[in-house]
Amino acid sequence: MSQSPPTLGAILARRITFFAIFAMLLQLALVFSDYYWNVGELSRLFVEQETERLAAGIAVEGASVRYRLPDTVQQRYRKDETGYVARIRAADGTLVFQSCDAACEDRFLPKDVNPPDFWLRSLAPGKPLSLVGGQAFVIGTQRFLVDIATIGDPADVMSDVLWNEIIGHLIVPMSILLVLVLGGTLLSVRQALRPVRAAADAADQVDPMDSRSHLNFDQMPREVAHLAAAVNRAFERVGALMRSQKVLTSGIAHEIRTPLAALQLELAQIDHPRARRAEADLEDLVNFVAQITALARLESVDHGMFEEVDLVELSSSVVAQLTPWVYENNHSLGFFSQVESSMLRGAPSLLRDALRNLIENAVRHTVDRTAVIVRVGNGIIAVEDRSPEILPRNETVSGSSDSLGIGLKIIERIVEIHQATFSKSRSNSGHIFELDFR
Repeated sequence: MSQSPPTLGAILARRITFFAIFAMLLQLALVFSDYYWNVGELSRLFVEQETERLAAGIAVEGASVRYRLPDTVQQRYRKDETGYVARIRAADGTLVFQSCDAACEDRFLPKDVNPPDFWLRSLAPGKPLSLVGGQAFVIGTQRFLVDIATIGDPADVMSDVLWNEIIGHLIVPMSILLVLVLGGTLLSVRQALRPVRAAADAADQVDPMDSRSHLNFDQMPREVAHLAAAVNRAFERVGALMRSQKVLTSGIAHEIRTPLAALQLELAQIDHPRARRAEADLEDLVNFVAQITALARLESVDHGMFEEVDLVELSSSVVAQLTPWVYENNHSLGFFSQVESSMLRGAPSLLRDALRNLIENAVRHTVDRTAVIVRVGNGIIAVEDRSPEILPRNETVSGSSDSLGIGLKIIERIVEIHQATFSKSRSNSGHIFELDFR
């Protein structure tokens, strides 16, 4: 089962996401290696983050200070012998919190020393980390100094430090950048392809038989506009081909009709029964050539010639033009209109040819004294032939539908050009041919 190809937006989204993730992984490896092997930077980050966690438990209410050990550090600082110790003092030296005895305080700054905002001292080189340090915080209007120390980092707080740095300085900004770049790219592609999508919808409605058909590429990107311009040039070549074919068919009609007319004039000068039979055969040949030429001309019809046509007026003019010829062939012709006017967009000359062919077929392929009725309704033209004798349903009036030949082919092609329907039905006395332009 064939699958539809992915959209340009889906292709760009997948590729941008792939390269963004690849870039994040590469940057992750670089950041991890840079921080992991830089013990001094790791120690500084360790003190900053651990003291911030401890300082989060300080609550200042007026002149009183309360402290509650945060849940994130309770396992490390509420018990002895965990490998971590901490001390929190106010600016005047008042002890707020302490998780070690007097012996471990020897590692911290003395109480009589004015503490700096940040301090750090390494107790042992390399990893795992062994250090002591502190950081000052201003909470409310009071200043507090938070000191910590660890020997060997048994809880592997260093991994949390690395992970926090990766989240804060890599994953979060890269994710925001990915969303913005991806969203901006997809929005830009959507806006750039909007005129292309409109041109594609217009291309579905393009009429290849209309030389005025073209695609508007004013708002398209240059690369896509080049394709649309090529399509327009193809339409121009089709239009030129249609015009040349129209000239060719007109030339053929002229070249054939002229010698046939000369033959008719010569035969008219001969007083012999064979000459009369030859004239009848020659007239059939003239009609056949005219129909072949008309059928060929239909293949080069330009829909640009369409205009507003009144079916009532057009049908009445065709009936008036053919009435003498119909009576000469021992038939009668009637016209009935159910509406005052019926407007549609089409080619008047082609519609006249279609109706004329229907009437001529009705005359040529029916018995003498057949009544031919032309009815016009709302977007409908019907031609009915009524034989003077009512025939059984299983009999035909005269000949078969195949005997109508090229005349019906011309009518079907005209109907197709006008996007109409052509139907044939039987009645007790003949046939009904209907052209429906609704």
